[in-house]
Amino acid sequence: MRASSTEALPFSESQASRSAQQQVARAAELRKVHEAFAWFRSHARELEDLQLEVTSIAAPPWGEAARSAWLEARFSELALSDVHQDELGNVFAIRPGTDPNAPYIALSAHIDTVFPAGTPIEVRRDAGKLYGPGISDNSSGIVALLAIAGAMQAANLSAAAPVLFIGDVGEEGEGDLRGMRHIFHQPRWAANIASLVVLDGAGTDTIIAEGLGSRRYEVTVRGHGGHSWSDFGVANPIIALARIIDRFAGTPVPALPKTTYNIGMINGGTSVNSIPESATMKVDTRSASVEQLDRLESALHEAVDAMISDSAGHKKQELLSAEVRVIGNRPAADLPVESQLLKAIRAVDAQLNNAARIQRASTDANVPLSLGREAIAIGAGGSGGGAHTIGEWYDPTGRDLGLKRILLLILALAGMVDE
Repeated sequence: MRASSTEALPFSESQASRSAQQQVARAAELRKVHEAFAWFRSHARELEDLQLEVTSIAAPPWGEAARSAWLEARFSELALSDVHQDELGNVFAIRPGTDPNAPYIALSAHIDTVFPAGTPIEVRRDAGKLYGPGISDNSSGIVALLAIAGAMQAANLSAAAPVLFIGDVGEEGEGDLRGMRHIFHQPRWAANIASLVVLDGAGTDTIIAEGLGSRRYEVTVRGHGGHSWSDFGVANPIIALARIIDRFAGTPVPALPKTTYNIGMINGGTSVNSIPESATMKVDTRSASVEQLDRLESALHEAVDAMISDSAGHKKQELLSAEVRVIGNRPAADLPVESQLLKAIRAVDAQLNNAARIQRASTDANVPLSLGREAIAIGAGGSGGGAHTIGEWYDPTGRDLGLKRILLLILALAGMVDE
């Protein structure tokens, strides 16, 4: 695990940690910062209303346009600079800094949901909780973006570095981090973002500083097809797919580094009395180790090849064919222990008496981490549950702690301008 501030550190690292703690403590004492904290409390109900509103706007994979437009309008209302969308629907806004040469400190939240187009969306407030598909993941992150921008505007908070607010598309599922990948392939952003803080979901008890790698595959088996009676004996792609699954599921995986696989979807066939012409499955593999991901990929291909070989002597043979297509590839990468960003969030947590642990997960932070850049993902405060279900909920109790945490971190990174 990472070294804590109470453990012996090399002088330079200890000095840097003290510097971060001093910077955070200085920012936390400023009158304008306390005005921003008070803004969070006084606007709590309005933030809940915004959360219900944005959740009611469908944002399925590759269908985020309406929500992108909504966020662009909210950014414009906050008098931020250079509010615009890119060609993918990523939304940007800037709060300028006092140093024209300083790189951006970026704060992002993904605006897409995991739910496919056509999913019924019903949002409601009940007994202090908010309900709706995506209400926590990631409407809470989107609202936190607006809350930080709103509080900084209301309190007239100035920082040396400009703060870049991003609502990005394509984080969930087969979106495969496409929005954040695109951002870090654009010279304007890739060359000028010093640190990225990703807001993803609720809570204040984690720091995602370790990117979980994942690869996803679509495996399709094709055959001649036919009638279940008159063509009995023709090779059946669904049966072939079952044999691939059986063989692949026997692949051993280590507990450390934790490595997993999952068959999440199976499709095929047209009727109960038809031999299908094709069958498809989708496979998810995850690990902190690139080597383990490579091993699982090899095992999947071996299972497919073995099925093709076994079908060669099939009665009334109609040769089967198979295709393995990569549909997702999220890189694994970790934030170095000596990172200034990690020191800053640790200093903020110490200032707020907040206990948080380092965790590994797959988030938008994977992209910059894989490029050797500083990035973490943290929660937006409050609590949530039922993620990725239509019964998802969010409890705003404690949201202000999450917002204070985000604001102090941004000010520490951007360089708070003293009153």
